[in-house]
Amino acid sequence: MKRTLAVLGIVLFTLAAAAQARDLEIIWIDTEGGAATLFIAPSGESMLIDTGYPNDDRDATRINAAARAAGLTKIDHLVLSHYHRDHAGGLAALTKMMPIGRYYGPNDRVELVNREWYDSFTTASAGKRSIVKPGDRIPLKGVDVRVVTANENVIAGPLNGGKSNKLCDNAAQMSAAGFENSRMVGVLVSFGTFSYLNLIDLDWRTELQLVCPVNKVGKITLYQSSRHGGLDGAGSPALLGAMQPQVIVVNNGPKKGLGQVDKRIQPIVNMVNPNAYEKNSYLRMAGIAGIEGIWQGHLSLLDKDPAHNTAEDMIANLEDTPECKGATIRAVVGRDGKFTVSNNRNGFSKTYAARK
Repeated sequence: MKRTLAVLGIVLFTLAAAAQARDLEIIWIDTEGGAATLFIAPSGESMLIDTGYPNDDRDATRINAAARAAGLTKIDHLVLSHYHRDHAGGLAALTKMMPIGRYYGPNDRVELVNREWYDSFTTASAGKRSIVKPGDRIPLKGVDVRVVTANENVIAGPLNGGKSNKLCDNAAQMSAAGFENSRMVGVLVSFGTFSYLNLIDLDWRTELQLVCPVNKVGKITLYQSSRHGGLDGAGSPALLGAMQPQVIVVNNGPKKGLGQVDKRIQPIVNMVNPNAYEKNSYLRMAGIAGIEGIWQGHLSLLDKDPAHNTAEDMIANLEDTPECKGATIRAVVGRDGKFTVSNNRNGFSKTYAARK
């Protein structure tokens, strides 16, 4: 009996050690300019942020396929950032394809135009919903997931080594870019020395609250670009310059996000030194000090200039046709801070090391 218990103990210890040794996996699922990002923790638990568009169940089908290809049979935690069609639209269909354990999202304030997506979320999440606030944790086992923005509020104090931000001096202000874009549920994910920030569609005004006068998110390893890479009324120099991401993943569509004309920044350019505000979003991101790589969900067909898109090997989808396969981008993150980003379309990958 003692021998059996000892062997059982060794087996359990080995399994636990193997689970601890597993990597964090992040998969950016192509929703054609919507948003759906899947996390698989070393523990095997999963978290999905947003569900893409409702269009003929295309995005729910892609999420389900990516999750099952990764060995998942359910989504443990689903975070809904806000009640817009391109983020909440795929939820109803997804719930019919795969069980979802727990839901996290914004409060019950909603504009009439977005009532359909609020109703979809509250119906799906009935009895399993948490309204989050800044500072809350999403309990993804083995990974620290912290809500940093929600319901037009930001975290009270700095995380991730954040400190005073000199870039806030005389930082230009903007008005809110619509209620939903000010109330984003944004998250900071930490795994060892690796950090990931996703502010979804957060606007310039609320970004400044997050990083001024103190940068409350610190320096970031991997940043999922706001507003689908369009940075229209987002991507303030005070934010981008303070967090200094090493790698950026842009969840743009062929004709959405990256490549669109930044209309909201133009009045600022007219008021101050134009050289301080790069209007082209790709160039603004590429100009961040220390940037090591930018990956895109799609080639921008709004602006196909090679100088305004990343290297073709780092773009998951090049076409805008019904035959688009919806190739994914995938990151595998080790506990030592090394992480590899891969393009599912062509198998191209690059390995980086998180700065300490």
